[in-house]
Amino acid sequence: AKPASIFPLDNILGTMKTAIFASLMASAAAFAPASQSASSSALSAAPKPIGDLPPVGFFGENEWNLLTGEWGSEDTGTFLRAAELKHGRSAMVATLGFLFHEFGWTLNNISPHEYLSVSQGVKFADLAAMTPLEAMQNVPAAGLAQMFTAIAIVELYELTHKDGKWAMDEGGVAPGLKSGGLTGDLGWNPLNFEVTEEIQLKELQNGRAAMVAISAWVFHDAIPGSVPIPLPW
Repeated sequence: AKPASIFPLDNILGTMKTAIFASLMASAAAFAPASQSASSSALSAAPKPIGDLPPVGFFGENEWNLLTGEWGSEDTGTFLRAAELKHGRSAMVATLGFLFHEFGWTLNNISPHEYLSVSQGVKFADLAAMTPLEAMQNVPAAGLAQMFTAIAIVELYELTHKDGKWAMDEGGVAPGLKSGGLTGDLGWNPLNFEVTEEIQLKELQNGRAAMVAISAWVFHDAIPGSVPIPLPW
């Protein structure tokens, strides 16, 4: 028998809708063209970021100028780009996890342990027999707490480090709490890639594709018929 669901699907979908909306808002401004003079305003907008691709082209330019000019500053643009990077990276991890689950590459086949939670009676095989959304619903609260703890560690690292080094100032203010301090750069480059504009653009493109894909897959599973595209599972 399946373990009792701990978190209702409606709550999960509601949270996902909020996250998807936030990611789209962050992404919209990043599609602005690299060369085009900003319309006159009281404050000049931040330089356009990379990521403008045909046929979208000008989409988001007015919003970018407003958010980083009249309503904000160049640092606002830095934050928006960091938000898009984070959403894209999260979506890329999510798509991999979703695919692994759908194709049967699950922990019940590779883990030496039978149970995810002995106290809750949750087996890896139980979760593997469910859809990815059902499996997430049935992960015990302690398991979800571990996931959020891992996420918090990464977030705190970015808040307190710059260029891979601890960077608290004399006043005890973390660099990530300063204007323009959050850039999405964790200083983690184990393969020593040269971080060129081309590499950055590829990460953005893959992240944007992943955000669209994971949104479609989740709604395809949660609301039958909502995505009229045949999927391989």
